[in-house]
Amino acid sequence: MTSAVTAAADDAVLDENDPFRLRLLDGLGTSISERGYRASTVADIVRHARTSKRTFYDRFASKEECFLELLRADLEKLAERIAAAVDPEADWHQQIRQAVEAYVGHIESRPALTLSWIRELPSLGTAARPSQRRGLTLLSSLLIDLSASPGFRRVDLPPLTAPLAVILVGGLRELTALAVEDGRPVREIVEPAVDASIALLGPRH
Repeated sequence: MTSAVTAAADDAVLDENDPFRLRLLDGLGTSISERGYRASTVADIVRHARTSKRTFYDRFASKEECFLELLRADLEKLAERIAAAVDPEADWHQQIRQAVEAYVGHIESRPALTLSWIRELPSLGTAARPSQRRGLTLLSSLLIDLSASPGFRRVDLPPLTAPLAVILVGGLRELTALAVEDGRPVREIVEPAVDASIALLGPRH
């Protein structure tokens, strides 16, 4: 993908007033669930969206650009779901469980899309790097913010540092990918994810 296309994907704003754009994103999501990202074609996307290739290319320069926007929208929904699920006044252990349960609940509803984010996005090379960095920054910043809540401050726990947040996000992603690839319930990662989060967020010297 050219740098121009990458820039377009970076700058694109999901237009909720454009039903065709939303249908195309949903069409790609459905195709990924059926065939995976690599095997999906523009023809698959427009078939699921019940529209035409002309409509597709009026809105996206390529399948890759559509994919990048779909992933960005999904990651934003994931972050919103986690933030909404956590009670900042709750005990810090409970906040961690609330965050992990929200994460897993989101992944359970779209495991194939999550796997494509973790495994297939990097195959786009340099075109994917801004999206990868944006997603990592979004989720790690969310964890840092959540760890600065009153529930954490009451027990004198410092907020996560940026490096520790990156380690936590990266570990959760890999744990998720392994579960999906092995065909195991994603819910199996809840307890190890909670344990790892408590270990990283707990007392540090």
